[in-house]
Amino acid sequence: MFVRTESFPQFLRLYPIISLIVFIHIVLYLVSSLPIFPQRWVYEQLAGVNLFIKEGEWWRLVTPIFVHLGFAHLLFNSFSLVLFGPPLEKYLGKMRFILLYLASGVFANIITYLIKPLTYSHVGASGAIFGLFGFYIAMILLKKAFITRESRQVILPIVVIGVVMTFMQSGINITAHIFGLLGGFIIGWISGKK
Repeated sequence: MFVRTESFPQFLRLYPIISLIVFIHIVLYLVSSLPIFPQRWVYEQLAGVNLFIKEGEWWRLVTPIFVHLGFAHLLFNSFSLVLFGPPLEKYLGKMRFILLYLASGVFANIITYLIKPLTYSHVGASGAIFGLFGFYIAMILLKKAFITRESRQVILPIVVIGVVMTFMQSGINITAHIFGLLGGFIIGWISGKK
């Protein structure tokens, strides 16, 4: 389930939404890293800055999902999406997958806006990625046939490690991780009950 055996062209064809999201991650990272634009232009325009959200820049609840502050940040989130996203894009279909991904990320960003101070700013796909994890947990609880025992033995420790690491590293938007996980779980619970 989590082992990628497709060639690159096959992956692009089978998982167009994940491919597009990773492409956007990379383009925004390159634009922010290369001396094409002022150094922090992408961050200043697209980061979730609570003060600017309060002033009506509501797009900042969505755009931070696609922006990353460093190569390691970009690599970890994109790799997580490529590893854990394909089974969900296949299971849910393109539109429901993007709804899960964006809804989890936006929910995490809304709660970040509501809880954190106005001076707080954030970027990264972690809230959306944790939403995928939350969806998996709901499916494990509701639909045993959705995921094999072996795959459960992969995803559950990854979720636990992800949550523990959230509290062990500085500079992490703990709120986004926890509420992205919760948002994905709620979506999975509703979806699994149907």
